[in-house]
Amino acid sequence: MFRLTATMSCSFTVTMKKSLPPVQSQSSKSDSGGADQVYNQSIIAPPTAMSITDSFEKNDHSWFVNSRIPTDLSIQVQDITFTVHKYPLVSKCSYIGRLELQPSISNLGYQLKLENFPGGPEAFEIILKFCYGLTLDLNPSNIAPLRCASEFLEMSEELDDGNLISKTEAFLTFVVLSSWKDTITVLKSCETLSPWAENLQIVRRCCDSIAWKASRDNSTIGDMVNDEGCWFHDVASLRIDHFMRIITAIRARGTKPAIIGKCIMQYAERWLPGMDVDLEGPRGYGYGKNELQFSILIGRNEDEGIEHSQEQKSIIESLVSILPPQPGAVPCKFLLKMLKMAMVYSASQALISELEKRVGMMLENANVNDLLIPNYKSEDQGKFVNSLEQRTKHDIEVIQRIVEYFLMHEQELQQLPQTTGKSSVSKLLDSYLTEVAKDPNLSITKFQVLAEALPEKARTCDDCLYGAIDTYLKAHPLLSEHDRKRLCRIMNCKKLSLDACSHAAQNDRLPLRTVIQVLFCEQIKIRAAMQGKEPVASGNSSEQEITQTSTKTEITTLRAELENVKTQMTELQRDYFELQHEYGKKNNKHMNRSPWNFGWTKIRTSALFHRKSEGNLSGHVHKIPNSLGHKMNFRRRLSMS
Repeated sequence: MFRLTATMSCSFTVTMKKSLPPVQSQSSKSDSGGADQVYNQSIIAPPTAMSITDSFEKNDHSWFVNSRIPTDLSIQVQDITFTVHKYPLVSKCSYIGRLELQPSISNLGYQLKLENFPGGPEAFEIILKFCYGLTLDLNPSNIAPLRCASEFLEMSEELDDGNLISKTEAFLTFVVLSSWKDTITVLKSCETLSPWAENLQIVRRCCDSIAWKASRDNSTIGDMVNDEGCWFHDVASLRIDHFMRIITAIRARGTKPAIIGKCIMQYAERWLPGMDVDLEGPRGYGYGKNELQFSILIGRNEDEGIEHSQEQKSIIESLVSILPPQPGAVPCKFLLKMLKMAMVYSASQALISELEKRVGMMLENANVNDLLIPNYKSEDQGKFVNSLEQRTKHDIEVIQRIVEYFLMHEQELQQLPQTTGKSSVSKLLDSYLTEVAKDPNLSITKFQVLAEALPEKARTCDDCLYGAIDTYLKAHPLLSEHDRKRLCRIMNCKKLSLDACSHAAQNDRLPLRTVIQVLFCEQIKIRAAMQGKEPVASGNSSEQEITQTSTKTEITTLRAELENVKTQMTELQRDYFELQHEYGKKNNKHMNRSPWNFGWTKIRTSALFHRKSEGNLSGHVHKIPNSLGHKMNFRRRLSMS
């Protein structure tokens, strides 16, 4: 605690800036009715006026001095009335000395009302104690209000050495600004002191001190802020305009963009209710659930009105304006949350476009659930769209614009490899299509436009796209045959895996033409796999490498399955011949016991029988064993008999 004691002399003279003719002092005594005599624009204070008070007393809306000398001045600050002596105030405050005080209604002195007094009754009470010569206790909580109040009352060195302006300025400069916590405390107290704190440079000096300390910690201590976030919490507790000035100053000192981004993220989580709420796709269907999640997202109570919405909107616009331009400064998940909040609070279209562009630059790092942006109606400040034409659960147009920004960014980076980014984005987009395809109100045109937003070469495999199409067909069972064909033309059957082909060949929701194409592609893949040939991949060399890698496992598995089938076929053939041999033995034993056997043996050994048999068997395949032919002829003769 910094303690200053204000002392008063036994007599004093206050210069009054009034246009009065000079006169001489002729009075040596004063009373409560106003024995002050003004001569040469001065007020002579009698020595008895400084034996001041015995005590101070406060009631609900009044503050007065218990003294042997009657009070002669009533000052109103907001709803508190201070009943004091005029001379102690005039001796310290040029502002009060310059005023033409009006007599009070009770004719017991003068009355004064201080409008827009910085610091309010609390600061004025401390100033009164200082004027009465009591001990002055300065601390970080009251230094800014006292500095502004002393400037308001013009308590300068011209009236008295060591007046309040010089004392508060010294405490602010040498005590407060050297401490991190004290500087944060003073800056918070300045939030209710506009424009005095701005004009006196208190805010600027505090912001510069905080920025200097934060930058020094980053450069000397390293990643301390990343471990504990020692100053993130303190800075995030400030008002948005003070926060912006600190971030601007920190950035000017060369702080890493990632650190600035983390600080902005913590500020957003603190001041924007709903930043930590995710609208998950599968569990978000049904308007009742969506409305509940929407109310949680925006974090509003029923009693919060337009003023609250404007404050949130201002915070969103301010945070977006100070985001570091580097793509990796903040994650894509945070940008998508900010985009949702901007749409909820009806931010400007320019700001929404800026966020969409930033998301498009790092779309490959996004998540499917983050892309599920509810369909808000901007003119109604975030209410769900209720029209029949646009009653979709999610905003498809926003994702389409984000994909367009992604493609534009890819074109700007043509010198860098693009296949990996486009491949991951294609999988992300197909997963998103699978989620939104469950919406029964999603038109086939919107689905098709979004599915065709990426070029065909961006997809190395169309399995995910086939899954999205199949999901859409399930959710829209009344789709016409023409629309089914139109929908299936989006995918390339040649890019389907063997598993996807097997599933599609048995899918009765697909048009017949698509099923035939799938079967044809499946046969080609199986034939190529059996011959040990890998299918030819379309596109550049990098895409061919990815295709070969993705099909290598399938080909190996298929070869193993074919070998297994061949082994099983060999075993079945061996079992079949063994059973056939056993059956032949049993038939031979039965024929040897029959009286017909001897007669048929003589006929079979005759030359005539051999000639007929050779003529009958001349047209048969000679690979059949003679024993098998003998058994077949015998059974035929036996059946004829």
